[in-house]
Amino acid sequence: MSRSLNDLRPECRRLVDPWLDDCAAAEIDLLVTCTLRSMQDQAILYAQGRTTPGPVVTNAKPGQSAHNYGLALDVVPLIHGKPDWSGNSPVWTEVANLGQARGLQWLGAPDSQFREMAHFEVPNWRQLAGLTS
Repeated sequence: MSRSLNDLRPECRRLVDPWLDDCAAAEIDLLVTCTLRSMQDQAILYAQGRTTPGPVVTNAKPGQSAHNYGLALDVVPLIHGKPDWSGNSPVWTEVANLGQARGLQWLGAPDSQFREMAHFEVPNWRQLAGLTS
């Protein structure tokens, strides 16, 4: 799995770069934990909590995640230098609001089918990936 912003497609970078600048301007320190994910890595994550130990962390099989096409990233805010995975901090709300204001879809929203607090993606990623017409 990659954490490099350079592995994101240009369509994603056009949304992500200004969002990250907005977060920095708001003095929010973000750690990018995943950008591009191979199909093999997606299969390993999908198996977690199903056929391998650990909690279920994704409902996306290989080819069903925007990460597989460079059209999503996962982030976590750092609070006093430590990752805050809780999703309960007001910083998460600000990160989400800033991302959505830049056109990113946030899968941590309460109405998401499978909440992934750290996940932001290009809304029309399926079309960009050639999965829909």
